[in-house]
Amino acid sequence: MSEYQSRQERRKSNDKKKKSPKKAGKKGIFKKIFLTLVILFLVGLVAGGITSIAYINNAPELDPEKLTNPQSSIILDKKDEEVQTLAGTDAREVAKIDEIPDILKNAFVSVEDTRFYDHFGIDPRRIGGAVLANITQGFGAEGASTITQQVIKNSLLTSEKSLERKVQEAYLSIKLEQEYSKDQILEMYLNKIYFGNGAWGVVDAAETYFGKNITEEDLTPGEAALLAGLPQRPTYYNPYEYADQAEQRRNVVLSLMEKQGVITAEEADKYQAEKVSDMVVALTEDKETDQYKVFMDQVVKELRERDDISEKDIYSGGLEIYTTLDTRAQDITTDVIANYPYSNEDMRSGLVLMDTKTGSIRAIGETRKDENVITYATTGKFQPGSTAKPIVAYGPAIDTEQWSTGRSIKDEPLKIGDANIRNWDREYRGQVSMRRALEMSYNVPAVNTFLEIGKEPAQEFANKLGMDLKDEDMVPTAAIGTFSTSPLQMTGAYAAFGNGGTYNEPHTVRKVVFPDGREINIEPEPVKAMNDYTAYMVSDMLKSVVNEGTGTDAKISGLPVAGKTGTTNHPQEVVQSQGFPTSGIVRDAWFAGYTTEYSMAVWTGFNEPNKHYLDSSKGEDDTSKLLFKEIMSQVSEGINTADFQKPDSVVEVGVEKSTGLLPSDYTPKDQIVYELFVKGSTPEKTSDKYKQPDGVKGLSGKYNADSNSISLSWQPGEDKSFTYKVEMAVNGGGYQGVTETGDTGFTLENAQKGSEYKFKVTAVSDSGVSTKPAETSVSVPKEEEQEPEEPTEEDTNEDSETPPDEGNDENSDAGDGNSGDNQGEEEPPADDQSGNTDESGNGGQDQGNNGSGENPGNGSGNGSGNGSSDGSGSGNDSGSETDNPGDTGNTGSNAPPASTPPNEEE
Repeated sequence: MSEYQSRQERRKSNDKKKKSPKKAGKKGIFKKIFLTLVILFLVGLVAGGITSIAYINNAPELDPEKLTNPQSSIILDKKDEEVQTLAGTDAREVAKIDEIPDILKNAFVSVEDTRFYDHFGIDPRRIGGAVLANITQGFGAEGASTITQQVIKNSLLTSEKSLERKVQEAYLSIKLEQEYSKDQILEMYLNKIYFGNGAWGVVDAAETYFGKNITEEDLTPGEAALLAGLPQRPTYYNPYEYADQAEQRRNVVLSLMEKQGVITAEEADKYQAEKVSDMVVALTEDKETDQYKVFMDQVVKELRERDDISEKDIYSGGLEIYTTLDTRAQDITTDVIANYPYSNEDMRSGLVLMDTKTGSIRAIGETRKDENVITYATTGKFQPGSTAKPIVAYGPAIDTEQWSTGRSIKDEPLKIGDANIRNWDREYRGQVSMRRALEMSYNVPAVNTFLEIGKEPAQEFANKLGMDLKDEDMVPTAAIGTFSTSPLQMTGAYAAFGNGGTYNEPHTVRKVVFPDGREINIEPEPVKAMNDYTAYMVSDMLKSVVNEGTGTDAKISGLPVAGKTGTTNHPQEVVQSQGFPTSGIVRDAWFAGYTTEYSMAVWTGFNEPNKHYLDSSKGEDDTSKLLFKEIMSQVSEGINTADFQKPDSVVEVGVEKSTGLLPSDYTPKDQIVYELFVKGSTPEKTSDKYKQPDGVKGLSGKYNADSNSISLSWQPGEDKSFTYKVEMAVNGGGYQGVTETGDTGFTLENAQKGSEYKFKVTAVSDSGVSTKPAETSVSVPKEEEQEPEEPTEEDTNEDSETPPDEGNDENSDAGDGNSGDNQGEEEPPADDQSGNTDESGNGGQDQGNNGSGENPGNGSGNGSGNGSSDGSGSGNDSGSETDNPGDTGNTGSNAPPASTPPNEEE
């Protein structure tokens, strides 16, 4: 037993030995993970070190020229030709560090780099401290880069957010601190940064904003703080355009100056209370004389809205900026705007000229007469008036509901809330077609269209065209332009109609190339905003506006132009308070139009609209149309401008003007117009507005035995201006025209004995509408036969009998053919008024007035023939031909033969 137990014990002992390695294995796994992480960390350090060394080896050298002067960005036009730079070194003034006031130097150090004089180029504490400062003191209170780093970045590097640039920036900053003193670095910084409005460096900035020479005059702490706050975002903090933002930024700098002990608390309170608008002076002329300044302002605006390009890059990053500028078009636009004979010197204008197909802005024009330089063309917000109708009313109706251009829309008195919607002429037409409503710019149909289609489809459609309408904008009167927009937005929206429904966001920049070769393509992607049928149908209606409607002043000979006018009115309280005339005045006047090559929206009005008005009696409200016409005419010279091409999705159908339905057979021709329809949506219903009228009443006919004639008489219907068409059928034959007359009676002479006549009289209006015909029948009795006399005895004597005289026998035929009257001419068909006037027949005597085959009842003829069975005998018809069978009166001297069938030849 003991031996067995010892075996058992040994087994247990062995089992324990087998389990112990498992515990050691778990510890080994954790150890391996830890060792792996350590190795990876060390590898990362080594790799990072190697990468950093590689980045440093690729870093540029410290170039004294680049450190001192900004790297000007180059502007290129649409042909890639240089037109100007955004920074010039020739006119830039510099100051030595000891010439710059201490208050200004301390202001910059306080806001940009509080430990500037203590760090070695980079500030480890600043990186973390910047986050806390932005939280406790407001965004922008402190940045992470030192002044030294900003000098390096602005002079030698780009603002690209990459590890390589950060490594190079840190390395070069340390190197700069080793080779230059703090004062030299601060001098570089203050003399090359951009302050906005064309001001480079502190000397130019003080002159621009305060009219001061800092080397001779002292700056106040408030002025120093304002200048120190501008370089971060020169455009956003522009005191002329954004005074509130500039004031907030200045007050942040003043607080930091107080914190650093540069100024006292009392001084901070004093200068924070000062209004920025009271601090700055008016911009001088030399700041506004750049040849393409208006266009370049838009270039900068587009670039600074991007996250991948800083404003410092724009002005001092040495960029190549490829724009859409057409220098010829811009020169034309600038010249027309500047030299137009405005009747009122307070008038202002703004416009954008754009390539219809691409959205590339070719020129921007606006008056620049105001101290606070308002960009009327690009950022101005004005109510568009009736130029909104294609965008908010009729365009959505066609696109979503497939309305036709002839759609009948209600035009009756309309009230929405407390507002009465009126047409400009204070007239209402009951129903009006969409084309006519747009052509004549009637308001009520546009609002009714909006109400019918709904605000959601209208908003969606408009915003696809770049209008950016909010929910609160989408009231019914949005259809007549009660929201605000700019010429830039309107140009882009209208261009989509001329581009087959494809919208291109208006833009001035194509691409940007950095000094290191990095390239950013900026052109926006096209967007399908509407169906091609919508674009074409709207364009076709807008052509009617220019050719026949309210936009005729913008019509250009030989150029297919589509466009729309728009005007707005002053609020009634403004009219009363200002003592304005109650009629004939306009607040804003627009014209938005396009060809297949160019699109343009023009606004005219006033900087302070509630203090002025456009006088319609002087034609001031036509200025926008005339500016459009002059500029569009000139820029289109030498260009083969194609017309708008109708897509397969559109068909043209004749409809009634007033109903938009298919016309009936009795619709007057002058009430039928050809309108455009989406294929598959053409009208199926026929209008019953014009019913066939009763034009003839009481038709009766009578045979007069004494004169062997038939007399017809009738009374006129409701319209007594009818002309009456008389038709006749004999013995069951087809009807043929006899005459047209303005009288209410007709006489047919030489009636055919023993025949049955049918007459049909139809009244025809001056517009060509036929009435219901009236019919009657007249029977002509046979001629009574005379009994032959009894022969005498002498007559029966064969010896005395003489052969009959064939030439004197009344019943003999003059030829070999069938006997009977009027056999020398074949009867024309009942529905054909153009029979032959010279026909050979079957012989016989024709003494009637049917010698003219085309015009029965006006001619005489003598026909003789050989009487062949096919009617080919020769004959002589001397009847006269006339174009108007009714000119000769009411009588016809010979009736058609009762036995002759109608001519069925074509």
